Amino acid sequence: MIQPPRWATEQLKKDLARAQEIFRQERLQEPLEAYLDAFERYQGSFENLLETSVDLIELERTAIDVLTDRQLLEAFRYLAGPPLSQDDLKTLSEAVLTPGRLREDPRMVGRIIDVVRIALDRRRFPWVTEGREPTEEERAAAVLASAALMATSRVTAMRRNEGKDAQEQLLEDTLIKAGLRRVQPRAVQTVQKAPEVGTFCRESLFGGRKADFLIGLWDARILAVECKVSNSSTNSVKRLNNDAAIKAEVWIQEFGWRQVVPAAVLSGVYKIHNLEDAQTRGLTLFWAHDLAQLTQWIGRTGEAM
Repeated sequence: MIQPPRWATEQLKKDLARAQEIFRQERLQEPLEAYLDAFERYQGSFENLLETSVDLIELERTAIDVLTDRQLLEAFRYLAGPPLSQDDLKTLSEAVLTPGRLREDPRMVGRIIDVVRIALDRRRFPWVTEGREPTEEERAAAVLASAALMATSRVTAMRRNEGKDAQEQLLEDTLIKAGLRRVQPRAVQTVQKAPEVGTFCRESLFGGRKADFLIGLWDARILAVECKVSNSSTNSVKRLNNDAAIKAEVWIQEFGWRQVVPAAVLSGVYKIHNLEDAQTRGLTLFWAHDLAQLTQWIGRTGEAM
């Protein structure tokens, strides 16, 4: 069997420097329009929320109008400081946020309003707790601060999701170009259920953990790949060592090192010692900026046949 590559520290440093430079370029060149578009949209949502609820003074009377409108409900969650996720709001108020249930259960609606009033950001909305109408300046400041908060949260989530999605699509395109064929995802509890030689599938349950890709190598082993994008060296511990490396250990224990090759395709910012630790724990590392290393190794697994 052709063993997977294990990179020396100097090679890891070289690839890491390249990955970090690509990350910097993408962030610096990222268009401002995404944030500005989100800001404008959420500014309108908050203005509508304040208008509908009479500057939050009549939240109880207007609750159904607010909670059954998707955009107003999102803005409503951002009244809290810090903002409440939809799941948090449902859990804390023991509520269901479907329009039909909200219209049928006024006590549930009251619990939702109470939760947000308790968590209300008093810095942005001082007039509510002081029991008065807002000044023009207070109202404008609250709208701007809330729109900025929502837009920042939205763009941050988009960056995280789009980075991983783009990396996974790049890997799929690279595998197909290298002559592998995509097949349907599946639950794999034994190697016999894994993708056949020369094929791959996207996100699938592999033993007790999900893998982003399962690839049938030419020597009949299974390459289980996790795609990881890290935006900071601190975050890399979570992405790489506390997730992908743990999965590698589990898969080797469940299927055996002769049957499975756990791997990660990396983009972004990492610490060298975290990369070295992941390799020591059985994880093979490839970089999104140099997927030729991955496809060349996959090709070599057919040499011993």
